[in-house]
Amino acid sequence: MNKRKIINDPLYGFVSIPTPLLFDLISHPFFQRLRFIRQLGVSDFVYPGAVHTRFHHALGAMHLMGRALESLRKKKIEISEKEFEAAQIAILLHDIGHAPLSHSLEEILLPGINHESLSYLFMKSLNDHFSGSLDLALKIFRNGYPRKFFHQLVSSQLDVDRLDYLTRDSFFTGVTEGSVGVDRIIEMLHVHRDQLVVEEKGIFSIENFLHTRRLMYWQVYLHKTVVSAERMIINIIKRAQHLAAAGEKIYGSDSLLTFLAKNHSEEISHQPKLLRLFGQLDDNDIWGALKLWRTHPDKILSNLCQQILNRELFHIELTQFPIKKTEVEKIRGAIQHQFNVLKKETNYFFSHGVVSNEGYVSSGQPITILMKSGKTLDIAQASDLPTIQAMSKIVKKNYLCWPKNLPLLNSD
Repeated sequence: MNKRKIINDPLYGFVSIPTPLLFDLISHPFFQRLRFIRQLGVSDFVYPGAVHTRFHHALGAMHLMGRALESLRKKKIEISEKEFEAAQIAILLHDIGHAPLSHSLEEILLPGINHESLSYLFMKSLNDHFSGSLDLALKIFRNGYPRKFFHQLVSSQLDVDRLDYLTRDSFFTGVTEGSVGVDRIIEMLHVHRDQLVVEEKGIFSIENFLHTRRLMYWQVYLHKTVVSAERMIINIIKRAQHLAAAGEKIYGSDSLLTFLAKNHSEEISHQPKLLRLFGQLDDNDIWGALKLWRTHPDKILSNLCQQILNRELFHIELTQFPIKKTEVEKIRGAIQHQFNVLKKETNYFFSHGVVSNEGYVSSGQPITILMKSGKTLDIAQASDLPTIQAMSKIVKKNYLCWPKNLPLLNSD
């Protein structure tokens, strides 16, 4: 079989699969699962075009990694064929551990385990399957390789992951303000003392990149309607978990029921069967279950499922001020009266918490500018825009959401 295929990508045109190993990884069921996990979860409730998948994104990121490494090679940075392939493998598989609906259900199906840790478990499993061929990719992914710029291209504040998802998400949502100068940024990348840097003439492109990322968070990723839909689905899964633990009959796929019935966070790292089951979970399991559950005898579960399937989303308010306990209790009382549920069951009908937007974090692993003088500066120092420094401040907003048309609230 010819394994050097090309794929027509809507952003970059023809994308090549450069090596047989990359082809085999893409063909593996663990990776093919990403076809059925939407990149932006439930953002299509707001942006109907946002139905692209993690599969699209991973292939795009692999392509950008290849372009970035080729650009560095032209600047006399020595990169072996083995390093080149390993870096592309690391970025190709960086999201392979995502839960259904991307970030939406990460906190609840396997509490305490983020998708990066799951990606590592999947990569280790694939490494066993491919007889150690992913050894170097694993080192790069875990930042255990001495040449640090490889890991920084996979995961940093200026990595090819972000370059692809910002460009791709902007394209599919139609939020044109989210576009970034990918071509120029890639051409401006360089390596200084084995650290990823940006040449001084690329400062303006990086400034635009940071402004764009901040805008996309508020306008797309943390759009209040998206937050509302996510919290509703989380509450539905919590209710299903509660019913399953209580011995109630819950219908769904075997893989979904496995993670509803019990918290497997501690076992999944050393039980291959659990990892394989998680590797079968995708968005179809969730939406299929919601369609089944909308006629479930449990009124809380069926009510919430009907609402989300009909796009009858919670009303939501965002504020810079902490949510007052009196507001929460007022909503809790109205829900208890309207839906005739116990006080402890009202938690399924509303949600409150905090969302945060980190535009740029200068501590830890900053975006470094290589000045013409040979000096290196943090982008916040190199830029003459005060907004870049201001972006270093984490902006938090409090949210409170509840069912629309609660009579006791509307009568005030």
